[in-house]
Amino acid sequence: MSQTDTSRSVTRVDMKLEVHVIPVADVERSKQFYGHLGWRLDEDVAAPKDVRVVQFTPPGSACSVTFGKGITAATPGSAAGGLIVSDIEAAHGELIRRGIDASEMWHGAPFPPEARLSGPDPKRASYGSFFSFKDPDGNTWLVQEVTTRLPGRI
Repeated sequence: MSQTDTSRSVTRVDMKLEVHVIPVADVERSKQFYGHLGWRLDEDVAAPKDVRVVQFTPPGSACSVTFGKGITAATPGSAAGGLIVSDIEAAHGELIRRGIDASEMWHGAPFPPEARLSGPDPKRASYGSFFSFKDPDGNTWLVQEVTTRLPGRI
């Protein structure tokens, strides 16, 4: 059966994204940064043989980020993640108040930067407004406003 053949009965198995691994150079510096964002520290475990796992969860999220020592060979700063918020202006203001160097808000396409239009979407259309910020290693977080989900999304 091909991947596109749906004529046969197939049991659907839910797959939920729970953890996103991000590469960092300095575990303590990253731990302070993500704690400063207001994210919940779930664990900080040092296993034998130079392995350390730190996990944080953003408020209201079912997905966490994990970083540490000995868990990924990816280059620090090479990760990109997405965060969904219900109010782009409130989220932007909160990060600015916390001293995070967040970009200006924009609307239109998230990529490429040349397609971005200044300010939040004038109609505040769901999926239409963005800003971004980087962690101390340069890992990028794209923040997007979603007020009404597309069908089939939770």
